[in-house]
Amino acid sequence: MTESIQDLQHLLVKFDGPVCRITINRPKALNALNAEVLQELETVLFRHMDPASTRVVVLEGGGDRAFVAGADITAMQSMSSADAREFARHGQMITKALESLTQVTVAKVQGFALGGGCELAMACDIIVASKSARFGQPEVNLGIIPGFGGTQRLVRRVGMHVAMDMLLCGKSRSLTGEDAHKLGLVSRVVDDAKLEEEVQKVIQGVLGAGPNAVAETKRLARDAYSMSLDAGLNAEANAFAACFVDPEAQEGIAAFIEKRAPDFSV
Repeated sequence: MTESIQDLQHLLVKFDGPVCRITINRPKALNALNAEVLQELETVLFRHMDPASTRVVVLEGGGDRAFVAGADITAMQSMSSADAREFARHGQMITKALESLTQVTVAKVQGFALGGGCELAMACDIIVASKSARFGQPEVNLGIIPGFGGTQRLVRRVGMHVAMDMLLCGKSRSLTGEDAHKLGLVSRVVDDAKLEEEVQKVIQGVLGAGPNAVAETKRLARDAYSMSLDAGLNAEANAFAACFVDPEAQEGIAAFIEKRAPDFSV
């Protein structure tokens, strides 16, 4: 059964069984991020996301021109330094939340993913993009810098030199979906008309796996950024051992041996 959350001005949120779809719905503004959008994202992620029933979160933009074209520049014009810091920290909290959720987060990117939009996509576990998508960090052309994690995550995604090219050259160095895929920024790239079909493949892939195994794998992979190899290997071994007292692993292994599909709902 599909359910939606009411009383949201800038987001469309629908729960379809284990899948939550969040659409940033400001197409006339190319889905630009402002304080109100961030607040609604916070509300959905922290108040409505149930790890027991939701396994995949798909983030997308309304219309066909943009995922998110960046932060709302008009709203930023009147910000004080204190306002700007609060805005940046709020955006960083949202992107960190996307990384920390036990659910798998998927960015469905068509059109522009610039500035805050690129940062929002990078915080997701998987990015599925159309070939015509455009990724970039053009903040320096406004005399400012990325504020939602762009200087940190882009380096980790594509390496120092490509990140520097994008960050320092701004709008003169954007990437198509195909470029972004070749450089490791994007997980999958497809023809524009097949974007939703590919997102569905990702969803079905995740739903066909053990929920606890997926959540633990995500945690370990994310933690690898901040751990030494030895510490990470130790954490992995401990988590691997814990699987073998979990009914989920017992079901998965038994299903493989018996040549049947596993039932992870039991």
